[in-house]
Amino acid sequence: MNAIIPTLQPFDQPCHSQFDASDWQILAQHWYPVARVQDVSMQPQRVTLLDVNMALYQTQSGAIHLVRDICPHRGVPLTKGWVEDENIICPYHGLHYGADGQCNKIPAQPDLKKISERFRLIKFPVLERYGLIWTSIFGRDVDSANIPVLDTWDQPEHQAILPPFVDIAGSSGRQLEGFIDVAHFAWVHHQAFARRDNPVVPKYQSERTDYGLKSVYTSDISNYPHDLQHLAPQDFEWKRTFEVYPPFSAILTVDFPEDGVLKILNACCPISHNKTRLFVPLTRNFDQTGDLEAVYAFNAQIFAEDQEMVESQKPEELPLDLMMEAHFEADRSSTLYRRILAEWGLSKHYTV
Repeated sequence: MNAIIPTLQPFDQPCHSQFDASDWQILAQHWYPVARVQDVSMQPQRVTLLDVNMALYQTQSGAIHLVRDICPHRGVPLTKGWVEDENIICPYHGLHYGADGQCNKIPAQPDLKKISERFRLIKFPVLERYGLIWTSIFGRDVDSANIPVLDTWDQPEHQAILPPFVDIAGSSGRQLEGFIDVAHFAWVHHQAFARRDNPVVPKYQSERTDYGLKSVYTSDISNYPHDLQHLAPQDFEWKRTFEVYPPFSAILTVDFPEDGVLKILNACCPISHNKTRLFVPLTRNFDQTGDLEAVYAFNAQIFAEDQEMVESQKPEELPLDLMMEAHFEADRSSTLYRRILAEWGLSKHYTV
């Protein structure tokens, strides 16, 4: 589905937002996932991006809409309302808003010939990709959006899997950096797949790309869960390729034995400065008849282990001034990631 880019009414950063004002303006230009397509219905639901509350709903025709969750008449949330045919209806005075966001019916004045443009919702673009709904606050052209390329999602030889999202009481920058951190495997994921008696990180390379950065890391750390480690051939070298799409998305490609390929998209929705909704679409070309519940459980275990670390980090936000925290050689991916965000003009001390 191609995104329809509306003309947005300008609005300011929400007054309760704790983002730095200039950071918010920069981040609001970019695209983020806000929901799974499968969770959208004709019952309006609230999603939040960068402290902006939005109403997400589907109309009778199947079209998906995303608008600011506020009626311009008296400020009641539209998520308290409902959908009839192609209209979303405000519960306070029954105002009807059509697919273009314009009010087309005021029940208290049924004979009104022309309704003022002031009765128009702020609409956001909707793009469906990888089973997710993506949007941008300021409606940036999708052709120039830095949305990750998960090229195996629609390939028939790869199984597409979309686990439940994960809510994290931590910043999106900290979470994304943790996802690309290879030195924590032995210490955080020793109960899942790694081992604390094998903590050494072989040297690897990171390079800038037109979309962000790429790191290729090869080691003997198996990606199989502990109870399936016997499936890993002796002396197999595990290649992990991290492709980072700033601000807050990355794809991990893991090369498995016998030409197996696992791809995991780590896509953050920065709900607020210290609250993240994480979506993790993944694909694989092996074990396609396996139990999906086992996939969900392993995925949940990994991200729960990471979540404990992210939610406890201080400072809560990601420091972009490299002098604020110490670094060692295995941190080359994260330091390059921080440099890129700083070059964008995000705050040197902290960002989300």
